[in-house]
Amino acid sequence: MDQLAENVQRVRERMGKAAGRAGRPADDIVLLAVTKTIEPERVEQALEAGVTTFGESKMQEAKQKIPLVSSRARWHLIGHLQTNKARDAVDLFELIHSVDSVKLASEINRWAERAGKTQRILLEVNVSGEASKFGFKPDLLSEAIGQISILPRIEMAGFMTIAPYAEEPEKARPHFRRLRELRKGARQRYGLALPHLSMGMSHDFEVAIEEGATMVRIGTAIFGERTRHEPAE
Repeated sequence: MDQLAENVQRVRERMGKAAGRAGRPADDIVLLAVTKTIEPERVEQALEAGVTTFGESKMQEAKQKIPLVSSRARWHLIGHLQTNKARDAVDLFELIHSVDSVKLASEINRWAERAGKTQRILLEVNVSGEASKFGFKPDLLSEAIGQISILPRIEMAGFMTIAPYAEEPEKARPHFRRLRELRKGARQRYGLALPHLSMGMSHDFEVAIEEGATMVRIGTAIFGERTRHEPAE
């Protein structure tokens, strides 16, 4: 077994143990391999190791990479999306994690209508309130849900957040718990299923799973440290 396959196996084992601690089946949690700066050949290796779902952050890189990878791969957009790139996002991705404004959702809806598809999205929520992060402020989220939920070509599948980086993963727990609570409130108010919570990266995904994550975004723990300087997932 090569190193990448060993890394995937190790991550899945950790996911399974975290799910067990939360009384959840491990199969309920999607392993999303983050392929930012990762070559298509290594994405293919991850496919062979059993990973099926991949996350890209930058539209230009995604447009170049996705056509070079087997059609078995499923692609999610996890990075910030500008409204002028909405058309490409609708073309390339089955799920967009980073919808952070009603304007962006409306633009995605417009291009999904032209493409004859329903676009699945997650609303990005800036739970921590960090100025450097994108996402809806929690106190503005409910109003935005009301406006986005009526867009005919949008399927709102849940929420996403990025917790502040901390050496101690446990410090991320309140942020993950807050996202879960926001989803509970939205379900009660709007009657939406909102099945997914995308939260947790390489350094804190076990805590995220314990708090209800259904998707974890893992880069470094699968592919190792990147050759180009990028923040770790």
